[in-house]
Amino acid sequence: MQLIDTHTHLDFPDFDADRDAVLERCRALGVEKLVVLGVYQANWQRLWDLVQKEDGLHAAFGLHPIYLQQHRPEHLTELRGWLERLAGHPKLCALGEFGLDWYLEELDREGQQALFEAQLALAAEFALPALLHVRRAHAATIATLKRYRLPRGGIVHAFAGSAEEAREYLKLGFRLGLGGAATWPQANRLRKVVAQLPLEAIVLETDAPDMAPSMHAGRRNSPEYLPEICATLAGLRGIAAEELAAASSRNARELFGWC
Repeated sequence: MQLIDTHTHLDFPDFDADRDAVLERCRALGVEKLVVLGVYQANWQRLWDLVQKEDGLHAAFGLHPIYLQQHRPEHLTELRGWLERLAGHPKLCALGEFGLDWYLEELDREGQQALFEAQLALAAEFALPALLHVRRAHAATIATLKRYRLPRGGIVHAFAGSAEEAREYLKLGFRLGLGGAATWPQANRLRKVVAQLPLEAIVLETDAPDMAPSMHAGRRNSPEYLPEICATLAGLRGIAAEELAAASSRNARELFGWC
């Protein structure tokens, strides 16, 4: 069973002590590719150094809404510079992580929206998929995406919306990232949505080191847990884990142009 983790933060210091061992275990378990996402300007170089050093790692660069107060206007200029320098590079696969977070009330919504739209414009200009953080902001995100109509779509990371919102994202060319959240028995609504989604909509992810699945509650999340997440989500759908893994990997390869 071959798997692709479409959303990790393997560059975070949480993995500094055992990153090589984690990657070795991932490969032994069939997790063959991992996307590592930048979240603020200061971690882009560290991230790029990591993905260049390791086979199977690919990079995305973005300005995450949670770090809104750290971002500066010149960081958008720097982001454009990174995209220009790396245009066509096989290790660059997307723009992200960016989006809207309306869960944290202290984050200015107008500032988030402006940053969101600026990065959507870059994704369109450089023909890159967009890897989106969306928390309690699906209506605003969908409305904005309808205005930008990205040529290569992207992924709504850690999707926890409704079946109706899922359909809207699919119409816009987006896949839905599913990970540890749906492994928790109390996530009844999300588990019902996961069971209904078409296979062509799904890509698997961990968001490591965050959002650990239920079978590893209270621990650092890791991309090596992706096979267990896959098995649990496949069970919700009544299919074999191998079928879900194959569909997710096919969807990710199509999105990132790895076919």
